[in-house]
Amino acid sequence: MLDFIEDLGHGLYAIDTGFQRPRFDAAYLVVENGRAAFVDTGTNHAVPRLLAALNAMGLAPESVDWVIPTHVHLDHAGGVGLLMEALPQARALVHPRGLRHMVDPKALWLGALTVYGEAEMQRSYGKLVPVPAERAEASHDGQVLMLAGRPLRLIDSPGHARHHHAIWDERSRSWFAGDTFGLSYRAFDVDGRAWILPTSTPVQFDPEALKATVGRLLAAEPVAMQVTHYGRIGGSVGEVRRLAALMLAQVDEMVTLAESLRDAPDRHERLKRGLLDGYLARLREHGHPAGADAAEWLALDAELNAQGLEVWLDRPART
Repeated sequence: MLDFIEDLGHGLYAIDTGFQRPRFDAAYLVVENGRAAFVDTGTNHAVPRLLAALNAMGLAPESVDWVIPTHVHLDHAGGVGLLMEALPQARALVHPRGLRHMVDPKALWLGALTVYGEAEMQRSYGKLVPVPAERAEASHDGQVLMLAGRPLRLIDSPGHARHHHAIWDERSRSWFAGDTFGLSYRAFDVDGRAWILPTSTPVQFDPEALKATVGRLLAAEPVAMQVTHYGRIGGSVGEVRRLAALMLAQVDEMVTLAESLRDAPDRHERLKRGLLDGYLARLREHGHPAGADAAEWLALDAELNAQGLEVWLDRPART
């Protein structure tokens, strides 16, 4: 097995896409009776790894029936178009709010370009490739997709983004949760127990919708979650519920902090600092030393979560 592939059992494989740093960004391969589906792809730069993973399983590109991004943020879906060029039988299944961005990724590119600049866009993502409209379709809430007789059920899962769906795999009793179930980095595992934090990345964070989505996920009594950042977490229904409670408690803490700083003149810096301090305190409760290395690791999440919370605070519909 290649060192960037992890066998999760039940015909599921996590693939480290190589984005930013090791074990930061995962794509997943589902294999059933010689047929396959990818859930999330990472960026264009991940495509060689995804194709190598197929080859390692003894599967040809023609064996892939579906490419399913959980949502269209570029660390999840940036490589969909390029990957589809190598998979002649595959169709892309995309949340209806995100479908047009896969067919015409211009708006995705321009939106990210304003944040990162041309050089960083090329370094991290590469040129976005459109998915042919005739090879792409929208998902719908409750849809059941059959992969060689294996049912995969999709639900609308807003909270992190409105263009997000989650995929239930009955065989493994687990969800492909994208970013809806937060971030859980393996560097912060203590005695085999995972730690988790929410992600409020701009621009569509909605705490109430997120809580409702997590409730729907838990109602299936999953024994594990496959999150994009990073890997399989859980191991039992009780452990998944523990992680959910930890994440949702932090959602409330983040919202309380943001609301307390709504009119602060230095709101962004204070929000970013408060988030980071909160994450480090939670990590220490988890049994991790949470020193300078942890602070450096979590600095980007604090920055992006602060940005997302500020967009939420300033949304016109809010009172």
